[in-house]
Amino acid sequence: MLAAGAFLPFADARPDAGLAGIQREIDPARIEAIVRKLVSFGTRHTLSVQDDPARGIGAARDWIFAELQRYAAASQGRMTVELQSFVQPVSPRVPVPTRITNVIATLTGRTTPERVYVVTGHYDSRVSDVMDAVKDAPGADDDASGVAVIMELARVLAGRQPESTLVFAAVAGEEQGLYGSDHMAQVYKDAGTDIQAMFSNDIVGTGSGHDGTRDEPRTVRLFVEGVPTAETAAEATVRKSVGGENDGPSRQLGRFVKSVEPADMKVRVIWRRDRYLRGSDHISFLLRGYPAARFTEPRENFNHEHQDVRVENGVQYGDLPRFCDWAYIARVAKVNLAALWSLAQAPGTPKGVVIDTTRLTNDTTLRWQPSTEPDLAGYEVVWRETTAPDWQHTLPVGKVDTATVDLSKDNVFFGVRAVDSTGRRSPVAAPKPSS
Repeated sequence: MLAAGAFLPFADARPDAGLAGIQREIDPARIEAIVRKLVSFGTRHTLSVQDDPARGIGAARDWIFAELQRYAAASQGRMTVELQSFVQPVSPRVPVPTRITNVIATLTGRTTPERVYVVTGHYDSRVSDVMDAVKDAPGADDDASGVAVIMELARVLAGRQPESTLVFAAVAGEEQGLYGSDHMAQVYKDAGTDIQAMFSNDIVGTGSGHDGTRDEPRTVRLFVEGVPTAETAAEATVRKSVGGENDGPSRQLGRFVKSVEPADMKVRVIWRRDRYLRGSDHISFLLRGYPAARFTEPRENFNHEHQDVRVENGVQYGDLPRFCDWAYIARVAKVNLAALWSLAQAPGTPKGVVIDTTRLTNDTTLRWQPSTEPDLAGYEVVWRETTAPDWQHTLPVGKVDTATVDLSKDNVFFGVRAVDSTGRRSPVAAPKPSS
């Protein structure tokens, strides 16, 4: 049995040593060019024309696909690009069966390719009337900014070899009901894909409220749910008894991202699935039980979202490029890069973690599935007081699959994380009670 006194102060996961050099390649000028190019298609409404080479969502789709293919040429075959199309049946915001296409670039990992991390932005846009597929809908902030992030990440990382697989996706149908990401997530689920994190970048165009108030040019919000969207009735019953509202996989993902944030950016983790009355593509992945979170700017200006382009009483409405901050979007891209690269290079999150509840004791036994990753060095048990928001203590336990600690499971929250030979740490996995 391990003594409680052997616990050390909790140490955050740390960014990969080579990350700073990669981050310097993120180019605000390229990001600006991407956003302006997407705006140039006039409208990218999901119901807009798909066969015009210069206007509509089809033109945007084809341009994104061609650009990602161009980036992939530097990958020596490791990055593949696909058009993932399906026909969305009639639904409340889709009046006729409509083809929706996601553009997906996959960079296959060299060591653990079966472990996958996904990042998205949605390339469709809208105006005041969500059914208006004709009027100009520039969608610079919502969400050409997010697409620019994923495209710039794909460009910078195409020539590199992450240990695990990274997916960069421009999805469509978001404004009509998250249809593109819903289809994408289901395809992964049907294939049994081990997605250990997903991030949606949606409205990441500026750190300012556009009106000079509460300027936060170095803050980005990260929305992470507590109670899992996909929680079953049986899981809810257990949670209501022993807690764990703050320990779901997405909440642990938020803690990890915060721990590797760049020095010049603050990730403001918000313990909600999303904003009031709003939602983004991460929800499609949450519905299938995948850990997922949403990046968005710190203070939105609703005159520049979901609005017809117009001037009214001297106020400019519409989602125009002039309201974007290219340097800010580049910094958000660096936050994404820090999270994705650190996750992909670290060991995978431990699986099958349980806490022994078969008998009444004043100690705690944890078990988990041993990993077969080649550079795994061992595991750490972590714990915190039930009132503490973040982990407080760490106990290295070696390359084992069980540990017993002289500390009562009734009094604190426990977790387990993996550590590799270079000291990289995985996100924490919270245990479930053993049956």
